[in-house]
Amino acid sequence: MVQVGLQLYTVREAMEQDFEGTLRKVAGLGYQGVEFAGYYGRTAAQVKSILAETGLVALGAHTPYTRLRDALEEEIAFNKEIGNRYLVVPFLEEGDRDRWAEVIEDLKMIGKRCAEEGMVLCYHNHEFELTQNLGEETVLDSIYSQIPSDLLQVELDSCWVNYAGFSPVEYISRYKGRLPLLHLKDMVTKPDGSAETVELGKGEIPVKAIADTAIDAGVNWLVVEQDYCANDPLESIGTSMNWVRDYAQKGGKLNV
Repeated sequence: MVQVGLQLYTVREAMEQDFEGTLRKVAGLGYQGVEFAGYYGRTAAQVKSILAETGLVALGAHTPYTRLRDALEEEIAFNKEIGNRYLVVPFLEEGDRDRWAEVIEDLKMIGKRCAEEGMVLCYHNHEFELTQNLGEETVLDSIYSQIPSDLLQVELDSCWVNYAGFSPVEYISRYKGRLPLLHLKDMVTKPDGSAETVELGKGEIPVKAIADTAIDAGVNWLVVEQDYCANDPLESIGTSMNWVRDYAQKGGKLNV
């Protein structure tokens, strides 16, 4: 059964103020795993300890591209100790987006080293990889066509795919078998055209269809994320978990 996790960037302020207490609250809400976006000065042993206490699984770690490029051995060792297998490129800074050929070669090398250590490298998209092209393909498709699946897997952010004007359902189907992690996120489009993330079921993203398709495609984790929360973030992730439970009770193939 597919499991449900939380991208901890959603509760970043709470994590900074009370790392261990926030993880206890996340577990108490029913999340089964967490995807890290920083460790707030904790050692690997400290992170491993709080995960063991709460029963949370380290499902992934968003790790800056430059960190993966320049300090990969440290990141591999840290993540092995906390029990995480998935290292994820979370975001590419604007200054790197005019040198995709070099970035892709770096990702090949990083992915090869990860594979040698039993780790998996993933790439997490925003909208710009779909609104920019490399040749006749979107940047996102070009990345995956140039790097083999044994060196790079997909962490699809379904919300940003939708915001870029593409079908998340179609993209999930396109990368079936290469898609262990999926970000499940909802949003509304503001009058100025920008996106505002909201709790699951509160926006315009077809989150049920996305979850259905992702589960059928064999994802391991549905990862709840809300980049910005108008409400208290811990309240927001509770609201989203209520949506997940309702979805599961109505036939969603989730173990929650």
